[in-house]
Amino acid sequence: MAVATRSQRGRRITLGQFRELNVLIALLLLCLYFYWRQPETFVKPANLAVIMRFMATFGVLAIGEVLVIITGGIDLSVGSLTALTGVIAATLMLKGVAGLPPIGMIPAILVTLVVGTLVGVWHGLFVTKLGIPPFIITLGTWLIARGMAGYITRGYPIVYPSGSTFLALGQGSIASIPISFIIMVILALIVSFILNFTVLGRHIYAVGGNLEAARVSGVRVDRVRVFCYATSGFMAATTGLLLASRLGQGTPTVGTAYELWAIAATVIGGTSLFGGEGTVLGAVLGAAIMGVMQNGMVLINISSYLQDAILGVVLVIAVTYDTLRRRTRR
Repeated sequence: MAVATRSQRGRRITLGQFRELNVLIALLLLCLYFYWRQPETFVKPANLAVIMRFMATFGVLAIGEVLVIITGGIDLSVGSLTALTGVIAATLMLKGVAGLPPIGMIPAILVTLVVGTLVGVWHGLFVTKLGIPPFIITLGTWLIARGMAGYITRGYPIVYPSGSTFLALGQGSIASIPISFIIMVILALIVSFILNFTVLGRHIYAVGGNLEAARVSGVRVDRVRVFCYATSGFMAATTGLLLASRLGQGTPTVGTAYELWAIAATVIGGTSLFGGEGTVLGAVLGAAIMGVMQNGMVLINISSYLQDAILGVVLVIAVTYDTLRRRTRR
C-alpha cells in the first residue's frame, strides 16, 4: 500500500511538472512572437523592466488567488481592493484620518496590509460560518471597495511629492531588477514553501480535493479557508501599495479587471477552478504570460478594447482546457 501511495504521488508530481513545462513553453513562444514583431523594442532593458513590473502586479495577486482557488473558492474583490488599499496608504501618509496628522511610511504600510488582511478574514468568515458563496461575498466587496475608494478621494488621485521614499517600492530597482519584482519573488517563495513543506499546505490541498473528507480526517477546514482568504487580501493590499508607489499616487481608478487577470494567470498556470490542485510556480508563470501579453499588445498597437477581448478568449481557453483535462484523467 505504501509503495502504491508513493507511485501515485510520483504520477501527480510528473503531471504537475509537465503542466508547468507547457506553460513555460507557451511563455517562450509568446516572447519570441513579440520579439519578432518588435525586435528592437521588446528586449530593451527599459521594456524588460516594464514587463517585470507588470508581472509583479499580476503575480502577487495570483499568489493569493491560487490559495483561494485550490480550496475551491474564488476572490473577485482583489482588483477593487488594490485601489482601496492604495488610496488608504496615500491618505494615511499625506492627509491623515479623522483630524489626525499624517503618519510615517512604515506605519501606513503596516496599517494598509492589516486592512487588506482583515478584508480577507471577512470573506473567510462569511464563507465558512454563514455559508455565503465566495462569488457573492467577494463580488459584494468588489463593489464596496471600489465605492469607498472613490468616496475617500472624491474621485481625485492623492499624489505623492516627487522624491518621496515610498516611490522607491514601485519605481526603484536593484541591479536593474525592479524592487516590486523582487518582492513578488520573495512572497512566491514563502507561499510555495507553505504549500509544499508544511502541514498547512497539505491541509489546503486536502480541503480543495474533498472538503468533507478533510473535515472527517480532522482538518480544521474553516481555519484553512479563512487563512487562504486572508492571504489573498494581504496580497491585494501589497499590490495596492506597489501600484500606488509605481504610479506616484493613490487613485480609485486602478485595478479595473485585475481580478480577471489574476484568475487567468492562475488558471493558465495549471490551477484548477474545481479546486485541489495548483502551484505558486504555475501562477507566477501564468502572471508572466499575462505581463508579456499586456506589454506586447501595447507594443504592436492593439486596441485597448481588443486587449480585453483577448483576455476573455485566453481565459475561456484555459478553463476549457482544465475541464477537458480533468475529464480525460477521470
